[in-house]
Amino acid sequence: MIPKLKLSTNTQIHNAVFSRFYYTNRINKTTLYSIISPLGNPGTRIEPELDNWVKNGNKVRVGELQRIIRDLRKRKRFSQALEVSDWMNRKCICVFAPCDHAVQLDLIGRVHGFLSAESYFSNLKDDEKTYQTYGALLNCYVRQRQTDKALSHFRKMKEMGIALSTLTYNDIMCLYSKTGQYEKVPDVLTEMKAKHIFPDNFSYRICINSYGARSDLEGMEIILREMESQPHIVLDWSTYASAAHFYIKANLIDKASDVLKKAEERLEQKDGIGYNFLISLYASLGNKSEVLRLWDLEKTACKRYINRDYITMLEALMKLGEHEEAEKVLKEWELSGNSYDTRIPNAVIIGYCNNGLVQKAEAILEDLVEKGKATTPNSWAVVAAGYFDAGKTERGFQCMKAALSVYVEGKGWKPDPKVITSILSKLGDEGSVQDVEAFVAALRTVIPMNRQMYHAFIKANIRNGKGVGELLDSMKADGIDEDEETKEILVCTMEK
Repeated sequence: MIPKLKLSTNTQIHNAVFSRFYYTNRINKTTLYSIISPLGNPGTRIEPELDNWVKNGNKVRVGELQRIIRDLRKRKRFSQALEVSDWMNRKCICVFAPCDHAVQLDLIGRVHGFLSAESYFSNLKDDEKTYQTYGALLNCYVRQRQTDKALSHFRKMKEMGIALSTLTYNDIMCLYSKTGQYEKVPDVLTEMKAKHIFPDNFSYRICINSYGARSDLEGMEIILREMESQPHIVLDWSTYASAAHFYIKANLIDKASDVLKKAEERLEQKDGIGYNFLISLYASLGNKSEVLRLWDLEKTACKRYINRDYITMLEALMKLGEHEEAEKVLKEWELSGNSYDTRIPNAVIIGYCNNGLVQKAEAILEDLVEKGKATTPNSWAVVAAGYFDAGKTERGFQCMKAALSVYVEGKGWKPDPKVITSILSKLGDEGSVQDVEAFVAALRTVIPMNRQMYHAFIKANIRNGKGVGELLDSMKADGIDEDEETKEILVCTMEK
């Protein structure tokens, strides 16, 4: 038995060390996880893969399905996790325990909203309505800022004598924080302690943030000292980093530096996220030497930089105005062998534009295009906005056309309304009808036809001696009535 225990422990350590990677199989045997894991597109359905797995004579293990659900939730692939959970339930793979229903309820709330979660909860049997499922529904209400429902549900839990936990009270504190009722958070913490429910790190951190949000730094310091005095609390770097954030906002440089030192002392080996947070905070302090020192320490601790680290460092350097250092780091990333990530050059592009160096930002984009690398609409649009702010409307117009040319539907990008207004105004006043048509055709792939587009068409047509009757009819057909500005354009343009 002893060798087996040792093997189990070693396996756990091995899994913990490599937890940032997907699960793998030593002999590359196909598993259900290895099929589902790569299907990262949220629109990809999982159920057909599950059905095929069974159809091909493979066994379905409850433990593996639960592990898949956990991992999909961790990676925020909630729709797919819900598919797996639904499939398990429908196919009677196992009898759902209250904890399984709680997971299902949470996923329903995330994917379909709290009303669907309520419906699922109401259809549960009485013995399935435990602290776990009650807690999952409470979390749904909190996540969607349903204050009245959350508080009513919380009161019902109390009345029914359902065991309240640290997690339950943390949910209520989160609710008040999400809805801007920061002054109510400390009272919840007080109630917890009165009921002998031990606050955890997260409880205290919510409370610290509530004091910081109200600029009550004295109250924040009292909670921080209380945390430090609690034997069951092991302070982590993120708590001190939260305090540092509020000290920086209050321009209390020395206090911020003190808690940042404490945060660094609590960084664990290979904690790249922690290093990134501290680098960002030191950049906010304007402390270049600490930013560079931590950057070097991170490489020693984590062995290599991943793309997330490069983004953080480039944003920090651009915030400090250290453009040459940023260019060195950008070049280092290009030679690192890491996968191409548009967010990395974009950090420098945005930094240059914020500092008025728009031409340098555009040069980066042109270099990427020359190398055959992908660029994003957002990158070009940021540069376009920079040119318009600098009064260089022609360059801004060209960059916005480039942004529209690389637009992909469904990626969430929308152009800056101010920039679009400036371009349409310029085209209406100076452009040809063909120029307006080309730009509006590209713009309509991103946003629907609107009054500003029609106004640009009307002005260009009148200037070029063309009628606008059909345009006005189309405008009316699109549900856009003539307003005072339309009438003024018609009068003023014709007078010219």
